[in-house]
Amino acid sequence: MQGNEFRAAASLAAVFSVRLLGLFMIYPVFAAYAQGLSGATPYLVGEALGIYGLTQGLLQIPFGLLSDRVGRKLMIVAGLLLFALGSAVAATSTSIGGVIVGRALQGAGAVGSVILALVADLTAEENRTKALAMVGVTIGASFMVALVAGPIVATFIGVPGIFWLMVGLGLAGIAITQFAVPAPRAVRVHRDAETVPGLMLSVLRNGELLRLDFGIFALHAMLTASFLVVPGLLRATLGLSSHSDWMVYLPVLAVSVVVMVPAIVVAEKYRRMKGVFVAAVAVLAASQMMLYFGSGNLYVLLAALAVFFSAFNVMEASLPSLITKTAPPDAKGTAMGLYSSLQFLGIFAGGVIGGWANQHGGSAAVFALTAALALGWLLAAATMKQPSYLSTRLVAIGEGADADTLAARLRQVPGVAEAVVIAEEKLAYLKVDSKAFDAKMAESLAGAR
Repeated sequence: MQGNEFRAAASLAAVFSVRLLGLFMIYPVFAAYAQGLSGATPYLVGEALGIYGLTQGLLQIPFGLLSDRVGRKLMIVAGLLLFALGSAVAATSTSIGGVIVGRALQGAGAVGSVILALVADLTAEENRTKALAMVGVTIGASFMVALVAGPIVATFIGVPGIFWLMVGLGLAGIAITQFAVPAPRAVRVHRDAETVPGLMLSVLRNGELLRLDFGIFALHAMLTASFLVVPGLLRATLGLSSHSDWMVYLPVLAVSVVVMVPAIVVAEKYRRMKGVFVAAVAVLAASQMMLYFGSGNLYVLLAALAVFFSAFNVMEASLPSLITKTAPPDAKGTAMGLYSSLQFLGIFAGGVIGGWANQHGGSAAVFALTAALALGWLLAAATMKQPSYLSTRLVAIGEGADADTLAARLRQVPGVAEAVVIAEEKLAYLKVDSKAFDAKMAESLAGAR
C-alpha cells in the first residue's frame, strides 16, 4: 500500500476500534452490574446486553446505502454521535429500562458498513484487500483487549464509568474521522465492499452463503448468552469478584490465539478449510455441553472456556474467508453486508433468548440452549460443500469495452474461475485461484480497447 492508503486504512481501523473497544468491555461486567438496576430481571438483563445488536443489525445496510448519497464522513460522524448519546443515556440510567434505551441508541450508530465503504473509496483496487484485512485484524484485537480490560477498568470507574468512557471514545472517533481520515476524491459504490440492493435476492438464494450466515448468527448468539451467566459462575467457583475476571480471560484468550494460528494455517495454506471448520463447530458444541454438565466444577469451567474461545477465534477468522470464497465475484460486498447484519442480530437473539432461559431455568437452561444451537450449526456445517479456495480480484478495464465479450475472454485466463464485467464502473470482478492466476494477462486483456 502507498503511504496515503496506509494512513487511510490505519485511521479508519482506529475509528472502528475505539467504538468496538467500549462495546466489548461491557460484556464481562454487565450482568453483575445490571442486576442492581431497578426493574431488572434476568430476561431484561439479557435484553439490555443484546439490544444494541438489533438496531445495529437493522441499520447497518441502510447506513451504508445512505452514505452513498450524503457522504461517508457525515454518516460516520452522525453514527458516532448516536453512539455517544446512547452511552450517556446508559451511564446516567438507574433503571434497566433506561439502559435498554441507551444500548439501543448505541447500536443505532451503525457505522461499520460506512467505514468499510470509505476504506474502499480511499484505496486502489489492488490494495483494497490488504486495507480491509487491516480493519478486520483491528476488530479481533479490540475484542480480546476489551475482555481483559473491561473488568480492570470497571474496578476504577465502575460500569457507568465504562459507559462514560464510551462517550469519550465516540468523540475520539469523530476527531479521527474529521482530522486524520483523508477526504475521498469521489464517493462511488464498491461491489467488493458494499451492499448492492439489486444483488441481495441472489445472495439470499445462495444456500452455501446462508449456511455461513447462520454460523455467524449462532456464534454470536452463543457468545452473548454465555456472558449472561459465565461471570456469575466464575465468582461462584473461583470466588472472584466481577472486576477480577480478567485473570481468567487473559490466559484463556492467550491459549485461544495459540490454537487459532496453526488451525488457520492448516485451513488456508493446506486447503483443509472444511475439515477445520467442521471440527471447530464440533468443539464449540462440546464446550457448551461441558458447561451444561460441569459448570459447577472449577476445572471443567476453565477448560470449557479455553475450548470455547479457541474455536470462537478460529470461526471469527474462517467465516469471513469462507464468505469471500463462496460469494459471486460482484456480490462480495453484498454477501458481507448480510453476514454482518446476521452477526449483530445473533447478538440480540443471544441476549433475549439467553435472558429468557436464565430467568426460567438458570445457567443450565442457557447452556442447553447454546448447545442445541451449536449442534444445529454442526449439522449445517457438516453438509456444506467443499470451499472453492478462490479469492476475489478487481481489474480495471479500458474505455469502450464490451462487457460480455471481455468477461468471456477473461474466463480464459489461467486461474480465473468466474468473471463479471461492469462497464459503467470500469471494473472486472474475478474469482481466481491465486496459485494459478496470470494477473499480467488479465490486466492486458482488460486494458484492451
